[in-house]
Amino acid sequence: MAKTVADQLVEMLINAGIKRIYAVTGDSLNEVNDAVRRSGKIQWVHVRHEEAGAYAAAAEAELTGIACCAGSSGPGHVHLINGLYDAHRSGAPVIAIASTIATTEFGTEYFQETNTLKLFADCSHYNQIATTPKQLPRMLQGAIQAALHKKGVAVLGLPGDITGMDAEEITTATQNFNPVPVIKPSDADLSNLASVLGQHKKITIFCGIGAADAHDEVVALSQKLHATVAYSFRAKMDIQHHNPNEVGMTGLLGLPSAYQSMHHSDLILLLGTDFPYANFIPSDCTIVQVETKPERIGRRANVDIGLCGSVKDTLQALLPLVNQSTDDKFLKEQQEFYGEVKKKMHTYVEDTGETDKIHPEYVSHCIDELANDDAIFTVDTGMSCVWGARYINATGKRKMLGSFNHGSMANAMPQAIGAALAFPGRQVVALCGDGGLSMLLGDLATITQYKLPVKIIVFNNRSLGMVKLEMEVAGLPDWQTDMHNPDFMLVAQAMGMKGFTVNEPAGVKAAIQASFAHDGPALINVMTDPNALAMPPKIEFKQVKGMALSMSKLVLNGQMDEVLDTIKANYKHIKDIL
Repeated sequence: MAKTVADQLVEMLINAGIKRIYAVTGDSLNEVNDAVRRSGKIQWVHVRHEEAGAYAAAAEAELTGIACCAGSSGPGHVHLINGLYDAHRSGAPVIAIASTIATTEFGTEYFQETNTLKLFADCSHYNQIATTPKQLPRMLQGAIQAALHKKGVAVLGLPGDITGMDAEEITTATQNFNPVPVIKPSDADLSNLASVLGQHKKITIFCGIGAADAHDEVVALSQKLHATVAYSFRAKMDIQHHNPNEVGMTGLLGLPSAYQSMHHSDLILLLGTDFPYANFIPSDCTIVQVETKPERIGRRANVDIGLCGSVKDTLQALLPLVNQSTDDKFLKEQQEFYGEVKKKMHTYVEDTGETDKIHPEYVSHCIDELANDDAIFTVDTGMSCVWGARYINATGKRKMLGSFNHGSMANAMPQAIGAALAFPGRQVVALCGDGGLSMLLGDLATITQYKLPVKIIVFNNRSLGMVKLEMEVAGLPDWQTDMHNPDFMLVAQAMGMKGFTVNEPAGVKAAIQASFAHDGPALINVMTDPNALAMPPKIEFKQVKGMALSMSKLVLNGQMDEVLDTIKANYKHIKDIL
């Protein structure tokens, strides 16, 4: 039988290292589906919602280097958008097959017709439609190359009628190339940087995800300079471990120690970071930024020296030029403060909460304590993201995925699907908010269908917790943030997985241990305190004023009980304010 375009597509995906396609099949995708079946070398993962498939592919791509998802005509591939935005902003190489209506119907406002070129333009590096068999292999090769080397999404529009046609051979390349260059600043720039570093005594090195493969070089440089090391959330798992000079994260979910270190520095060295929050970076010190993409230099901070290079290559070339500092006063001061911050954080763990108001800090601490050294964690955007950021610690083997750049709800559970399929031998733990889990609840069935031993911890605070906090800090009484949830334990059991509900703090550890020991998927529904607050690394007076105003409005509206519960739940934060 002649090879069809669908066969050629599947063959090229396999040769590119893609192991599976996350999709909901449909008429325009049926030839591709059948080609996957006949091939036997690639897996079709039947998700319940294409958005979940895009998130799963993004997670797999972050962990392995490339992945693929697909959506059928119109509504099918439209559902991919949110997950693809997340993948693109995270720099995850994802190939998205956007199946379309037949070419003969283009431009007629046919049933399920969309314009994929316009639809995916803002969330892709490559975005084309193959309207002839000869275009397909050239476009797919270009899409894969763009995803790999530009780091992001590549979309290939594929009309259903083309997939069943005979494949055509082409004279250009169909294989993929993945050369790894050495990227470092010029010798003159490196010499100048070494000189500048030698002129400063209070240095903080701030690492983003671009420094993930340079852990040892970052530690070596920090010790030569007696510099502190701070990091973004995305970089935590790669930079925190075995790092004697680390002082934690900064940013909205970060710690006062990293914030203070940066604001007390006379030089900040930004390594591989496109950290989004300019208000967390001081403007009254010397700032050096090292980036592989020079166009990003200076867009988040008032940079004095900007250098183009990968962090690992740059530091390897820089280290021999840097003299050993003898002044460790700044480092010791910041480490002492960091020690105090960690003590305060532990007081939140020691106060475990009460019935149906279990403190989420304690839950996260238990997860960290009981999870494997090489566990893969996924965290929903919102309050569960805060607890993961602050209480899940790096080991050098753990990974943590989240919607760190796009900031979408509902990412943790589908990302866990991709992680579990990519690494079947590793423990995968999803820290989900009740709001996030509810949004894509149907894909719990995907987990059970493929027998994925994912462990889902639901921080069930019966509200959109982060939104509630945002409203209160702004001086608004929270409104329409309450969640009327189903019994997640019963939902899990109905889906075919082990289910637990924890109402008492004393039951948290036992439930997590039982879940982790269970040979299959499990969900723990933990009834956490809806009034637990996540304090930012620096508390502004206007935030205190806004919270006071919000509480006053609640009192005037007759909601005194909620005010008292908030005060009772957060008395321990008084020490942060003081």
